[in-house]
Amino acid sequence: MKKFIFTLIAAILLVFATSANAQCPMCKTALKSNQTNKKGATVGNGINKGILFLLATPYLLVGAAGFAWYNYRKNRRDA
Repeated sequence: MKKFIFTLIAAILLVFATSANAQCPMCKTALKSNQTNKKGATVGNGINKGILFLLATPYLLVGAAGFAWYNYRKNRRDA
């Protein structure tokens, strides 16, 4: 049951994380004017994805460390 709840929470977080805007108001205003150029390339959208990537990295590292610690403790308790 705990595994199901953990999987459900992780899936919900992944679904809602894609629609987040991670810019501060000043960055958003500056990038909004540069969102499309004459060739149709989206500069602002690429920067927003970079911000989201940098924001997610520490959480992924802490989550991986927590998962490793959990498995270590679980295996140690079972032995």
